[in-house]
Amino acid sequence: MKTYQKYLESYKRGFIGFNTLGILFQSCLGSAAAMLVLQNGTSPAQMVQLFFITIFCMGFNGSVLAQQKPKVVFNMLIATITVSTVIALLNLFII
Repeated sequence: MKTYQKYLESYKRGFIGFNTLGILFQSCLGSAAAMLVLQNGTSPAQMVQLFFITIFCMGFNGSVLAQQKPKVVFNMLIATITVSTVIALLNLFII
């Protein structure tokens, strides 16, 4: 929990700059994850994975544009990066 609080405080201090970097990073990571999903086909399972990637990325972008509190935006960034990374790794190594 100490690590989370440390990064949250750092994120709050540089909120505008970190939002810019967050949007760039999660968009690149989300698009790479989407590419890996689509390389494995277009079955309903892949479409569900693509749906989750898209929803989480749009959720983070929406929270930034809606000027939510820094903690909400930071949590959305963590969730988006986690979902995109897990789905990308699943499609890269397992599926």
